[in-house]
Amino acid sequence: MGSERRKFVRASRALLPRAPGAPSAPTALSSRAMVTSLLLWGLVSTAQATGNATTGAALFDRCAICHSASKGGPNKLGPNLFGIVGRKAGTYPGFSYSAALKKAGFAWTPAKLDAWLMSPQKLVPGNNMPFAGMPDAGQRADIVAYLATLK
Repeated sequence: MGSERRKFVRASRALLPRAPGAPSAPTALSSRAMVTSLLLWGLVSTAQATGNATTGAALFDRCAICHSASKGGPNKLGPNLFGIVGRKAGTYPGFSYSAALKKAGFAWTPAKLDAWLMSPQKLVPGNNMPFAGMPDAGQRADIVAYLATLK
């Protein structure tokens, strides 16, 4: 369990009413209280998943080594990512994609971009992108939010 989640669970437990003398262990929580805590945690996680485009723009500097992101910008080691949200995978003009990515058969949605950033080889085995992936869900969400602004 991540440290943010532990803090959240501790704080939510502190807010729950307890009978006098009841232990503060998780077993003392009612099913309803536990469900409420989990639902609130889900809302916090969902809010984080939307991402911050400004933060994503700063994080994109790592990507800019291989990708341009300006309208009409050049392909580099990777394709130009301007307008990527909604584009069919493996189709940007003038870029030499792997056979695997050409055959991927999907459009780049925020969910697909997130999966790609998490693990390109898992999403499209056999692609040529030399990137192991980004484990931090918040950073991925921020980059995806930034990419979504490139229209």
